[in-house]
Amino acid sequence: MLKENLLQMKSEAEKRIEEAKSVAVIDEIRVEFLGKKGKITEILKGLKDLSVEEKKELGKLANEVKTEMEEKINRAIEVVTEQEIEEKLAKENFDITFPGRECPKGSLHPVTVVQRRAEEIFKGMGFMIADGPEIETDYYNFEMLNIPKDHPARDMQDTYYLSTGNVLRTQTSACQSRFMEKVKPPFRMIAPGRCFRNEAMDASHENTFFQLEGMMVEKDLSIANLVYIMKTLLSEILERDVKVRLRPGFFPFVEPGFELDINCLLCGGTGCPTCKHSGWIELLPCGMVHPNVLRAGGIDPEEYKGFAFGVGLTRLAMMKYGIHDIRELNSGDLRVLNK
Repeated sequence: MLKENLLQMKSEAEKRIEEAKSVAVIDEIRVEFLGKKGKITEILKGLKDLSVEEKKELGKLANEVKTEMEEKINRAIEVVTEQEIEEKLAKENFDITFPGRECPKGSLHPVTVVQRRAEEIFKGMGFMIADGPEIETDYYNFEMLNIPKDHPARDMQDTYYLSTGNVLRTQTSACQSRFMEKVKPPFRMIAPGRCFRNEAMDASHENTFFQLEGMMVEKDLSIANLVYIMKTLLSEILERDVKVRLRPGFFPFVEPGFELDINCLLCGGTGCPTCKHSGWIELLPCGMVHPNVLRAGGIDPEEYKGFAFGVGLTRLAMMKYGIHDIRELNSGDLRVLNK
């Protein structure tokens, strides 16, 4: 009796599948016959009352019926879907050869534009470009830069520490550490990239920003060389003469250290929220490389001297394009691309 019911159900399902005109109807048939509470499932519940031989025979037949029905349902869905598309195209009278609408062209992010321009300028002055991981070890991010574990300068950088013991790099100076292990002086290098600090965000501070760190190591260098390189970079990128000032600054990896500030181009030096009403933007910490940093990189400080600098690419983009709030650059607001 169960066998006859199964074959009759199969015949009924096949007929309904052939007559179905939409994917929705076919799905209803699938659920009705093959679902968890479908007709095949109900038939199989009666197997418990049969003998072992009858269970084998009927179980095999039921699996064959299910397989055939699934195949026919899938084929029917393909056929009906194609028919629906053809009918829709016929009704809409859509001409596939008709020219499409012109899409607006995309553009590079302001920080990307500034970074690429800076790379061109530095390559023109003989600098190599280095790269490194954004998840960095404590050794490369701090210790190799003359910042041991108990150094108070670590508190200044508001570091994101990971459960692995690594950090999100607070500066791309870590790339300089790795570079010195592989390349021996004399050399000139820059390392542009993204950095992270747990900053209190305001018009001039973000927790995710872009820097360009650089280092030059040769036998005869002075602060005058450093100032010349920096003024060349700024005037080329900003495409105008810029007013800068040097003031003493403490950084463990340079000695002596300086803050190179640029006259705020957003307000012309009169004072605004971006420059904290001082008329100056802190843009470029720099200085002569500390002997301990050179020694950590396997370089003899008695034979070689070097200078290092860190340019805030994000702030540089703000100056170039007149962006008053640093948070706009990470906002995802496409209007920033029209600056």
